[in-house]
Order: sequence, then C-alpha cells, then structure tokens
Amino acid sequence: MAHSLCIVVPCYNEEESLPPYCEAMEKIAAENDGASWNFVFVDDGSADGTLEFLQQLPERNPHYHYVSLSRNFGKEAAMLAGLEYALELGDDLFALMDVDLQDPPEVLAQMLQRMDASTCDVVAGYRATREGEPPIRSWFAHRFSRLMNKMSGLEVRDGARDFRVMRRYVVETIVAMPERTRFSKGIFSWVGFDTEWIGYENVEREHGETHWSFWQLTRYAIDGIVDFSSLPLEAISLAGLFVCFLALLFLIFIVVRALIFGDPVAGWPSLVCIITLLAGMQLFGMGVLGLYLSKVYTE
Repeated sequence: MAHSLCIVVPCYNEEESLPPYCEAMEKIAAENDGASWNFVFVDDGSADGTLEFLQQLPERNPHYHYVSLSRNFGKEAAMLAGLEYALELGDDLFALMDVDLQDPPEVLAQMLQRMDASTCDVVAGYRATREGEPPIRSWFAHRFSRLMNKMSGLEVRDGARDFRVMRRYVVETIVAMPERTRFSKGIFSWVGFDTEWIGYENVEREHGETHWSFWQLTRYAIDGIVDFSSLPLEAISLAGLFVCFLALLFLIFIVVRALIFGDPVAGWPSLVCIITLLAGMQLFGMGVLGLYLSKVYTE
C-alpha cells in the first residue's frame, strides 16, 4: 500500500549528524519508492551550522522542509512545532525520529510494513537492550519506567523512545493538547489508540555528543511524574494525617501521665505535641490544596 509519510526530525547542534542521516534516509526512501516521503527538520536554536545546512536542503529536494525556532526551547517543543507544521503538508502517516541515527532507518521500514499488515493506529519502537549505555543510566531508566507506571496508571514501556509512526488522527489529537510543559512519552500513552511495538538493539551515536545530561534526564523524569500523577500530593496529605494522629496519641499519653504521676517537666511535652499537631494539620491542608489544584490542571 502506498503511503504519504511525513518524518519530523528535531535537531539541536546536529551539524555532523545531518549529512549521514539524510544519506541513510534517502536510501531507505528509494527502497520504498511506492510511498511519498516528506521530511520536516526542526532547528531548535542550534549554535553550530545546523540551520545553514537545513536551509540548503529544499533546494536539493522539494520534499525537505525545515522549521527554525527563535531559540532553544527543548526537544519537546521542537517535536510539537514539527508535528504542527507536518499536518499542514497533508500526509496520512507521520513519524518521529532522532537525527543521530540511534533510531535505525531500517526499523522505520519495518514500522511501515507493520502499518500495512494491521489496523493499528501507532507503531512504536523501543530498545530491547541497553547494551553500550552506562550501567547507572540504564538502572535509573528501568526504575523510572516502573515508578511512572505505578504512580500514573499509564503504560510507559521500558526502553520506549519517541521513535514511532502514527496515523493522522493520532497526531491531530496529540497536537490538540495545549500543555506547555510536555512529557511526550506520557502523552503518547494518555491519548490511547491501538499501539504495536517493535524492539531493536541499542545503537550508539556515531556523530556529535548527546545533549541530555544525567541532571537533564532527572528533571525530565520528574516532569513526567508531576504531569501525569497526583500521587505525591496524596502522599503529602496522608503524611499530614499520620503526623496529626501521632500528635494526638502523644497528647493523650501526656495527659494520662500527668494525672497519674504528675508532670516533671511542666509545659514542654504538651508544647511539642501541640506544635507537631499544627504542623501535621498544615501538611494535610497543603496536600488537600494541592489535590484541588491538580484537579484544575486535569480539567
């Protein structure tokens, strides 16, 4: 079946990665000449020669398009801008890929074949292994996937990437979500739709360096949990109730002890219990207030 495919490729300081990526993708496109392929590259405020290279691409091939952001907004914003632009081109299938070739082009061809062979709405890729990745990074990635699934109720597959092929109505739904702080892996799961997965071996970046530090990945993980789970707020409320309960128990104990044995240190135990009780009430109140705010955010 012939497809009209638009591939969105976010780029940030990828001057070295762009030529081999274009070469690899042109080869794959030639092998699938029954489909019409468009490319939308998004320059996310690069400081090297990325934009200059992208500006030359439409002259070489009219199927190459580019969007240039006014500054570095981050990969999430770049993907959103690219998908919004891609919808205007009128294609029926849309793909997200990284330019560093860690999303193998040959897997994209498998995704298109899977689209033809089934009625699924999305075909997504995930790393079946993390061979070559630093062990500490892999360990935290596994833990995050499990924590995210338990706390949010979403299914974020371990090893999942943004690499996927989607039908047009799926992309329209994703673009319609107005969040400024976006966690796309959560959004992909939250919108639903029938998704099939293709696993592949981890591929190391050949050109340039990764732009994701450990600290940036940690912040990204925290954003994902905060965006899709109110469990931390519920935990604060429960902690406040627990502190109040303990304070009340200690107050009862102090009163009973004073009635039976007297109070050897007058005032101090009761003062500590009252302060603890008030702190627990404040913590509980903050948790309840946070839960109301989370409902407003959800609406």
